[in-house]
Formats: sequence, C-alpha cells, structure tokens
Amino acid sequence: MQGAIFDCDGTLLDSMPMWTQSCVGLLERYGVDDALRVFLEHESLDMDKKCAWYHENLGIGQSSEQLYRELWDCVAHAYKTTVRPFPGCEAFLESLARRGVPMAIASSTPPELLEVALSAHGLLGYFGEVVFAGDVGRSKEYPDVYLAACQRLGTSVGETWVFEDAPFGVRSAARAGFPTVAIANDHDDRDPAFLRRWATVVSHGYEGLDPKALDALGPGTLRALVVAGSPQMASPALVANLAAEAGLVVAADSGAAALMAAGVSPDILCGDEDSAGEEALRWAHKVASRVERFPREKDDTDLGLAVNCAREEARARGTGLHLVVTSASGGRPDHMLGVWGVLARNASLAPALVEDEFTCRVLSAEGSDSWQLEGQAGATFSVVALRPDAVVSLEGMQWNLDHAPLELVSERGVSNCLLEERARITCHSGVVAAFVLATPDVCQTGGLRPDFWP
Repeated sequence: MQGAIFDCDGTLLDSMPMWTQSCVGLLERYGVDDALRVFLEHESLDMDKKCAWYHENLGIGQSSEQLYRELWDCVAHAYKTTVRPFPGCEAFLESLARRGVPMAIASSTPPELLEVALSAHGLLGYFGEVVFAGDVGRSKEYPDVYLAACQRLGTSVGETWVFEDAPFGVRSAARAGFPTVAIANDHDDRDPAFLRRWATVVSHGYEGLDPKALDALGPGTLRALVVAGSPQMASPALVANLAAEAGLVVAADSGAAALMAAGVSPDILCGDEDSAGEEALRWAHKVASRVERFPREKDDTDLGLAVNCAREEARARGTGLHLVVTSASGGRPDHMLGVWGVLARNASLAPALVEDEFTCRVLSAEGSDSWQLEGQAGATFSVVALRPDAVVSLEGMQWNLDHAPLELVSERGVSNCLLEERARITCHSGVVAAFVLATPDVCQTGGLRPDFWP
C-alpha cells in the first residue's frame, strides 16, 4: 500500500444518519413531499450542488446560499455534539501512519466542514491532503476526486487504497483501478451485494482490518472501454451501458461518432482522424481529456493504437487492465479479421468484444483461460481457434468437449448450444474466441450479457 484515500461521512465518522436527518429535515421544513426519496436520489451531489438543486428544482428557500448556510449550521453542530468515529477507526489510521502510508480525504463535504468534523475527534492530523469533490468538477459518480487525491499524494492508482461507504463511490474508484475497501456498517442501508461486486474488500468496520492483509491482495485493475469505428456502429444504448461500467473510455478515430451518438465523452481520442467526420472530431476534441493523433501512413490500425493507449494508461496508473472493445466488427469483413488479430495479440488482457448481436471473450493460458457462463441456457455458443495450437474443454453444452484440439478458424466449435444454467469453456492452450449470441430482447434494448467484463 503506497497511499490511502478515505471518504469521511459514513467511512471515518458514523455520520450518515445525521446527514440523512439534516437533509430530510431541511426539505420537510419547506414542505417537500417524499423528502427521503428526494435526498437519496441526490445523495451523490456535494453540499453546494445539493442545495442549488433543491432551490432551483423544488423552489424552496430564498436562495441556494441561504439553504446552504441553514444546512451548514445544522451539520456543524451535529459534528461537534452527536457524531462519533467508527470503532477502531483511529487505531487503524495510526497503524497506517506508523507504516509511513500517506493519507488523504476525498469527500463531497466542504473542506471547512471537514475540518470541523475531523478536528472535533482528533483525526485531522492524519491527513496531509483534503480534496473536495466540488473543486474537481464532478460528483463521486465519477473517479475524479479520487484521482485528484492520488495525484496530490504522489502515489500510483493501483497501489493506493480507497476506503468508502457510498456504493457509487466504491464503483467509480474500482472502475478507475483503485483497490477498494467498502465500509459496510449495519445501519446505513447499503446494498451488500452491490458492494461485494465492486469492492476488493467489504468490511463491517476497522476492528480486525489488517493493512498487511490488504498488501497481499495486490494492485487494482482499470476497466477500459475502446470504442472502434466499424461502418455499422454499435447502438447508442449499448455504448452508453458499456461506458457506464468503465473507468477509461478510448475513442479509436471514428469511434468518436459512436460515442457522440451515445452522449458519452471519451477520456482519450486516438487515431489518424481520417474517418470520424468533421462534426464528431470537433466534438471529441472539445470533450476528450487527451488527444493522441497519429500519421495516416502507419502500420497499426486505429484500434490497435487505441488498445496500446489503454495499456499505457494502465501502466501509468500502476494497475492491471480489463479491456472491452465495441463497435468494431460490423460492415467490413476485412476489418473484422483485423480486429481478431488485434484481440489475439492482446490475449494476455483477456479482452472482450461486445456488440449488439453477441459477446465474445478471448481466452488463453496467458490471459483468462476459462469463462463461466451462468443464466444463459438456450443461447447459441461458438468457439473459434485464433491460433493453431488451441485445446479446449466445454461443459454444460449440447456438444461437450474434453481437451479437444481445434484447428485454426475451424468450424468444429460453431453453433453449439448452452443447455445448463452453469456452463463453462476452458482454454488449455493456444488462443480462442468464445461467442455467446444475444437474444432478440437484448439486441433491441442494448442490454448487457453476464460477464461482459473479464
């Protein structure tokens, strides 16, 4: 563990009931119906944006500033009088300090209030940096505040642990490649299944939480989505759904058009910019955090360059990489063969290709060697060898195989059927592409098949 980033409310301090009571009480004083629902729907907003939303959309208070001051006074008093740290919290912070681990706060609570809260309980001195989500532009639905805190600490993302209680915070930090601890206390009504899905560790408190045990779990993993520019683009619904699960979105040249149609801003625009179209390029240059432009006379495809950009970003963050590609296989069979070449060369990343009509996972001994398929009985399944030394086993299907060799691009594994609710393919050697064809209802809605991320 190189560094540690802590949320405050609900993570260090047992203050979420206070925040709920304070915000709901504020709304109820102004006659807002179903105040608890309104609070929960906007919980991720930092305090000033929350008050601005209340004033502008509910029409309450003389101004957003007046609501902000009213809520401020209520919360500051509670921090000093009723809120307490979670048991074992200070001892855990002390154990990190003794190991020389630099620590930061990343919170949606204004820094002045955080100072009141942490000073009241003698915890402020543990933190060299305090980063406010409102200062970095976006809420904790996005990883910006954690990335900013990590930058200030001067540590790598993959070895900087994020401690959070908010499900949306755990998710966005994990997607960006941070290893995460979800603090799941027993009274904040957090969904334990959601936390288990996203967190590296779910803990019900700090007592018994051992920094050495966290060290043994290794670095986090960045989820990267590469959107390519095949002539038949993936549907906006699918692109938006995939991007919502990613911590990095890379547009491979005309993939910018697919992202623009989906209303998703790329983090990186990559390629020679010869096929995206002027409107999509203007838009992408405006919204992308970074542009990597290459000459048109080059050996690599835009997709290959985009995958390399994702690799470099993961390397810079000190994380592993989970790679998903979309909008890459429609309309041009020659391009499609090139796509399989790119995926085969990057088999160590266990890449997935997700389109409206199918999900494909590339399996290999050096990447991910198996795929457990659950809840998809009745779906069509195919496996195709991308290298001549492929050996596979299939279980739970109409035609099972046991350590069977597959010739390069042989038809032997095509058009099988998943019979059981739990089926599995294992690649013992070589590289294979394993396909599950989407059902019509999934194609129409842009829905996602299980396990689309490696």
